[in-house]
Amino acid sequence: MPSKSQKQKMQDLIESYKRGIEKELGARTYQPNAVSREYMQFKKEAMPRHLTLYEKLCNLSEKILKIKPNKKKEEAIKGDISIAHLNITPSGVVSLSLLAPILIMLFGSLFSYFIFQSLFFVFFFVIIGLSLMAALRNLPSYIANNWRLKASNQMVLCVFYIVTYMRHTSNLENAIEFAADHLAAPLSLDLKKILWDVETEKYESVRESLDVYLETWKKWNFEFIESFHLIEGSLYEASEERRLSSLDKSLDVILSETYEKMLHYAHNLQSPITMLHMLGVILPILGLVILPLAASFIEGFKWYYIATLYNIILPIGVYYMGKSILSRRPTGYGQTDISEENPELKKYKNVVIGLGEFKFSINPIFFSIVIGVILFIFGLSPIILHAIDFSDIGFGGEDLLSICGRKFCLLGYRESVTTGELIGPYGLGASILSLSIILALGLGIGIFYMLRSKNLVKIRMRAKKLELEFASALFQLGNRLGDGLPAEIAFGKVANVMEGTVSGSFFKLVSTNIRRLGMGIKQAIFDPKHGALLSFPSNLIESSMKVLIQSVKKGPIVAAQALMNVSRYIKEIHSVNERLKDLMSEIISSMNSQIKFLTPAIAGIVTGLTSMVSGILGKLGVQLKAITAEGVGQQAGLTGLFGDGIPTYYFQIVIGIYVVQIVYILTIFVNGIENGSDKLNERYELGKNLINGTLLYCFISLAVMLIFNMVASQILTSSFS
Repeated sequence: MPSKSQKQKMQDLIESYKRGIEKELGARTYQPNAVSREYMQFKKEAMPRHLTLYEKLCNLSEKILKIKPNKKKEEAIKGDISIAHLNITPSGVVSLSLLAPILIMLFGSLFSYFIFQSLFFVFFFVIIGLSLMAALRNLPSYIANNWRLKASNQMVLCVFYIVTYMRHTSNLENAIEFAADHLAAPLSLDLKKILWDVETEKYESVRESLDVYLETWKKWNFEFIESFHLIEGSLYEASEERRLSSLDKSLDVILSETYEKMLHYAHNLQSPITMLHMLGVILPILGLVILPLAASFIEGFKWYYIATLYNIILPIGVYYMGKSILSRRPTGYGQTDISEENPELKKYKNVVIGLGEFKFSINPIFFSIVIGVILFIFGLSPIILHAIDFSDIGFGGEDLLSICGRKFCLLGYRESVTTGELIGPYGLGASILSLSIILALGLGIGIFYMLRSKNLVKIRMRAKKLELEFASALFQLGNRLGDGLPAEIAFGKVANVMEGTVSGSFFKLVSTNIRRLGMGIKQAIFDPKHGALLSFPSNLIESSMKVLIQSVKKGPIVAAQALMNVSRYIKEIHSVNERLKDLMSEIISSMNSQIKFLTPAIAGIVTGLTSMVSGILGKLGVQLKAITAEGVGQQAGLTGLFGDGIPTYYFQIVIGIYVVQIVYILTIFVNGIENGSDKLNERYELGKNLINGTLLYCFISLAVMLIFNMVASQILTSSFS
């Protein structure tokens, strides 16, 4: 009987002969985990950098502390990892969710206690660590949901591209490749993975690979699966009429189901948004009115306690609530960043400055940094002036009880009631200068986003305007082709009919390239230097033109029918999108009013009130101390009622940063509800809202501070005169 080693040698010999025979016959050896080099390169470019960092942390944590989750949890994490294309294991996820929070709790608590000598931050880091345990464990699910949201934005277009292609060429593999070429990541990554799994022989056919991929959407978007099954079914229809009917039905299914889901989502959205607005905006800002009083009467109450609550805990809570609401958003439609689809447009992300014949392209971040640094230095000037022993100056009428001898001081540093050290700045001038720090933050970030997206948004809006007209333009082009005109002449005819419109400009440009430059249709549209698509970057238009190029090869009648069907599809998609926008209009307008006016206005008024209250309490403390010094015994105990309080300078900075954070978070939230994962529009809206919101908040804060402090000064002067 052969030993184990002999059996192993025999098995190795058999495998060696198998590989030799396969090599001789030219067969490819199947590798279960084989992934093409192109796919890995594409994934590397498509995946965000923070995800690769997360992958590294998970893999490192698994090496240090390997913890295996239970079977049920492991399967769920595996599904999320697969959807998000992460190179990690469930053990790595669980290990990181325990190791990272423990390290944060341990080192954060020790470090903060040694610096601040306060148990507040020890408690804070313990709470943060415990919260992170659950958050990190669910992070793959969050990343997968975010991936689904981005991918699902392109689903209607995906079905549109496949149906459009398969109407004239009934080939599923080529149709998927056509869609992958016209869609941006992440759905294009999924479609290319379907094809690569067939190339690497993981699956025997495109249909098998596609069916496995569609299973991942079973829980989230059944209409997407149903549409693809109708597309697959069209391959087996005997008659041409039934084949085309099946393709048309697939697009109708995803459009109607998307509308129905959004209808239910819009109806159920009112209550969560009201709760988010109350807990995230109204109650925290109104609570700020009480905090100055609490700070004045509670000994040891520091401004950075409020900053921890308002600038760390509350924004994280609001962001989490918003993302939870967004995660329930139905899938199916949305926009993408045109610079991701067309790398040639990335140059428009920069600011172009022309000097004669020379043009310079400057990254907007330089403008943001310069503006931010200048304003930030202005904001820090009260602290800098105090550090260099600058003699305080005042303005307004004479006030002997004031440190600077005037009603209002620039710096307003005074002795602490408890320690006797100089603390501040409490001056009105310092409070006004602190607004510069908020301007530095809000305008710095807002200008960056605005300059980064403004040019691209203009280009996309022009392309969108063309898309709106393009359905009727394609219908006319189809009619001309149906009359038997060659495509080269048909473009010129349609351009003359639609003169003065965006569509007319596009067709005229194509016709000009054909007549004057001697180009063919394909070159006139797609030429990298003179092609008409350079001025109108739109995937919808590009795909329609590619359909035209493909169908013209089969004759003008086939091309005419193809263009008329594309025209009908574009109209249907536009109609559904308009109905969806109408559904969300009330909620979106309510949220926009909060972002653009209510939140900055309420916060500005609260800041002015806080400045007045702090000023009154500070003056009362000084005046009561003066009265006590003169020997009024009964009132001696009153001086202990008022503590040092929080300088308006720091308090305003905390409120202002919170306003910038809330405007930022709510803008992302509103854009997510209205447009899905549309990064280009998100950046543009962030730029507008941050600039407008910050300026409005600072203007109202300045006006209310000046008015209320003047009124308070008059009241105190008359009361103690």
